[in-house]
Amino acid sequence: MKKIVYGLFFGDSITYGEYDGVFGGWVDILKRYALQKFHEGNGDELILFNLGIGGETTEGLLKRMPVELNARNSADGNLVFISYGANDLAIKEGIQVVAPETFKSNIQTAVHHAKQFSDDIYLVSILPVSQKIDGVVVGSGKLRTNEEVVIYNQILKNIASDQSLKYIDFYTAFLEDREFLLSADGVHPNEKGYGIMAEIAIPIIEKYL
Repeated sequence: MKKIVYGLFFGDSITYGEYDGVFGGWVDILKRYALQKFHEGNGDELILFNLGIGGETTEGLLKRMPVELNARNSADGNLVFISYGANDLAIKEGIQVVAPETFKSNIQTAVHHAKQFSDDIYLVSILPVSQKIDGVVVGSGKLRTNEEVVIYNQILKNIASDQSLKYIDFYTAFLEDREFLLSADGVHPNEKGYGIMAEIAIPIIEKYL
C-alpha cells in the first residue's frame, strides 16, 4: 500500500514565496516536483502544505502551530519544516522584534509541538541580507544586520544539534552570491534564489517519494 505523507512548511514571506512571480517560491517548486513524481507512479505520495505568512515571527507561529498541526496530520507520517528568524531579528524603533533568548525559547517550544506529530523535523536557516540594507532602516521601518543573522542562525544550529534535528543551510548557499540571488528589497530571494533553495531541498524530500 502506498503511503500518503504530509509535509508542513511553517514560515514567513520567504516560505510563502514573496516576490517570486515566476515559480511561486521554493516550497511551491517542491510541491510541483512531488506531484510530478506521484503522477509518474514513483513510490509514496507526498502532499506539501505551504503555511508561510508574510511578516510572521515565532510569536505568531506558536499561536497557530498546534491548530495547524492538528488540521493536517497524516496517519502515514508528517514532515515539519520550521523557517523563522528574518522578522524576529529585525529592529523596529530601536527594539528587537523578538530577542535572541526569546527566539531560542520559541523555537524550542515549536519543536516540542512538532515532535507530537513527526520524527522528521527540519530547522531552516535565515538568509543573509544584501549589503545595501545591512544596518539600514528600510521602508517598513525595520533594520536588519548580517551580524544578527549569524547569531540567530547559530541558535537554530545549536537547537538542531541538541535535539538531533536536521538543519537546512540556505545561508551558506547564498552568502557569496547574495547580491544576485536576492530581490531588490535585499531580504527576499528572487527567482534565481528561490530556485537555488529548491535545488538544495529536493534531495531532502526525495527520500519520502
